[in-house]
Amino acid sequence: MSSNSSLLRKADLAIADLQANGGELLPEQGASFIRKLIKQPTLIRLCRVVEMLSPKRKINKIGFGKRILRKATSGVALTLAQRSKPTTEQIELDTKEQIAEVRLPYDVLEDNIERAVSANNEGSNTGPGGLRQTIIDLIAERAALDLEELALLADTAYVNATDPDDQAYLSQLDGWLKRARTDGHAVDAGNVTIEKSVFKKGLKALPSQYQRNKAALTHFISVNNATEYRDTLADRGTGLGDNMVQGNSPLYAYGSGVTDVAMMPEEDGIYTDPLNLIFGVQRQVSMEFDKDITARVYIIVLTCRVDFQIEEADAIVAYENIAED
Repeated sequence: MSSNSSLLRKADLAIADLQANGGELLPEQGASFIRKLIKQPTLIRLCRVVEMLSPKRKINKIGFGKRILRKATSGVALTLAQRSKPTTEQIELDTKEQIAEVRLPYDVLEDNIERAVSANNEGSNTGPGGLRQTIIDLIAERAALDLEELALLADTAYVNATDPDDQAYLSQLDGWLKRARTDGHAVDAGNVTIEKSVFKKGLKALPSQYQRNKAALTHFISVNNATEYRDTLADRGTGLGDNMVQGNSPLYAYGSGVTDVAMMPEEDGIYTDPLNLIFGVQRQVSMEFDKDITARVYIIVLTCRVDFQIEEADAIVAYENIAED
């Protein structure tokens, strides 16, 4: 009977033979790419979408902003100064065009682990399937995130001397944060870590008529600040505290939800009804496809025409100077 050592030597020889003669299997590869995770848009999925048929659209508002009742005197009409009339306002949407372009060489589509059959007009590369479809899906995901970045961070005064494209993108309009700070109610958190006192300030800064349905309002803060707030609740020696650590229960502060937003800066936040945030769309996000047969590349172009506004500026609070832990 052969000893264990002799069996191992025979096994080593067999493996060595495979390595020398090219019979060893190559490192195993997956059948598809592992897709890198990116941040997911939050606010843009919750806001009010207004479809537009032209580049500009005006939204009219009307209401009585102050008392209209007066003490009546028998047989005496109200004076001109005592009469009431509603006030009217307009907000305007003015869309800006956005574009992205991706070019895929024929050989890239042919020589990858999600390869299509050929680089011609057949369905393998022009229809669903293969690397082309993977990239189309990734383009759509990234574009949604980029639109939320524009919605939140755009500022016509934005400057970035080191990146002209970044400056051009974020300075083409004023986003929700800029408009909330300028036209809404700004609340200085005083450079403290997020806690209930910050939300209390936000609630007190919001005029009382907009507090009638607190459940419809949401505090939108950064992902890390949501974690910090959850941690403050976890410090309680109660079932709520345990659940904040062990579970994934929704967060609330003074009757309103607390939601994390991927693109929200750490020091900022918004408190409002998400339907108060307007996403104006003249041209829906669309993809068009072409190819350059001389350069041997497929061309994917994504375009849209959008703008962002706040319907009622008096009904929004902007948090500022929240400390980064």
